Amino acid sequence: MTSRGTKYWNSGAIPLIAPDILGDIIAEVADVGVVISETGMILSVLVNPSNDAFRPLENWENKDLRTTLTIESVSKFESRLAEFLDGKPRVRPVELNHTDGDDRWESPVKYSFHRIGPDGAILLLGRDLRPIAEMQQQLVEAQLSLERDYETQREYDTRFRVLMESTSEAIVFVSVSTGEITEANSAAVALLDRPLENLIGNQLSGCFEGRKRGDMVDSLASQAISGVKKTILADVRGNGSSVQIFPTLFRAAGERILLCRLVPEGEGSALADDLNHNLHALYADGPEAIVFTAENGDVLSANDAFLDLIDVAHDINVRGRSFSDYLQRGSVDFKVMAENAQRAGRMRNYATKLAGEYGSPRAMDISVTRLLAGQQTVFAFVLRDASRSDTAQSRPHPGSDESMRSVAELVGSATLKDIVSETTNVVEKMCIETAVELTMNNRVAAAEMLGLSRQSLYVKLRKFGLLSRDGESED
Repeated sequence: MTSRGTKYWNSGAIPLIAPDILGDIIAEVADVGVVISETGMILSVLVNPSNDAFRPLENWENKDLRTTLTIESVSKFESRLAEFLDGKPRVRPVELNHTDGDDRWESPVKYSFHRIGPDGAILLLGRDLRPIAEMQQQLVEAQLSLERDYETQREYDTRFRVLMESTSEAIVFVSVSTGEITEANSAAVALLDRPLENLIGNQLSGCFEGRKRGDMVDSLASQAISGVKKTILADVRGNGSSVQIFPTLFRAAGERILLCRLVPEGEGSALADDLNHNLHALYADGPEAIVFTAENGDVLSANDAFLDLIDVAHDINVRGRSFSDYLQRGSVDFKVMAENAQRAGRMRNYATKLAGEYGSPRAMDISVTRLLAGQQTVFAFVLRDASRSDTAQSRPHPGSDESMRSVAELVGSATLKDIVSETTNVVEKMCIETAVELTMNNRVAAAEMLGLSRQSLYVKLRKFGLLSRDGESED
């Protein structure tokens, strides 16, 4: 690597560099320098002495550079080397991942290509990308942490909303500094007799007769600080009713907030709504089929919409029967829905078919929620007739149509016993495919769903070619 007698390099006024120190200079300015032939054989390796992580690279001499790269980096190297050998100007640097072959060590390096002599030798100057990769990883982890915090915040917000709407007491949150209502539940909307949008952001004092903005908030804050369980009586503006206000003071995010419970005068609790009546009316008269079952799947009650779907005159005919009797895939469908509801509390839009007492099966979308009745688990199923929707589509079973056609072709060419055996194989394969699909390829869950041992499931998967299809092994 000399200038062969010239005084300066053509690229600029750079003095001659002696061959015995050129290697040291290259090692210092780059993290690693690799001299290769045009075929990719490593002729020499120069490692920056301050970078101990690249010490193993010194043993790469007389090896093919491709053997030190990960699989995805080999094609990138060959492509960029071909561009360089073809004389393409300004060949862009390439990022390659080195490995020791055992996946115990891996390092990303960004290489630039340089011709260093007429003998075909090529110098690759490498820059260690691990600091950048570590920084990127830190950024990814920070982003994931922010997303987790955001999801946690959303979860708490949802819990707060559910808690506010599920309580029968009228509750409003008031900012002490501004006197404005920041939150209010449905019970407060009904008690104060005004829409929610007319409450949020408006003064609490504006909801009551003869109350001044500052005086009312100050009296509520003083009452909350005193610790004496004494209420403040106020008349609701517009309807003349009187309410008792029970204030609680707390601080959140540096701001003082008043939680005010509003109770009608003379009552020990907030007005009750007609939720129980409304829910019962929805169950009895709603268009959606609703079924309540015990944990084992026995029907506890079913509304008229469900009875219409299965052509049954009275719910006494379905009580005590297993809900799976009406599902196309029987216990397989019920177990999938029940296990998901048991684990997550609910499951939405499960597609299957419902078979009535006399009619043909029809496509259904089923949502299920796990409820607690004392110490007992109850499942609530809401069924929607998907066959009436233009967008409803039945879930196909890969390979099932082909298998059924092959069974039909056996008639006239095989005995009934052979046809029944083939049909059994078709049904067995459909059940296994369905179980694997519904459990998202969880073999343990699929085996349990089908009532098989894990080993038996693998035998059947291999029998029907479902293992080789995915290119998987038992491991």
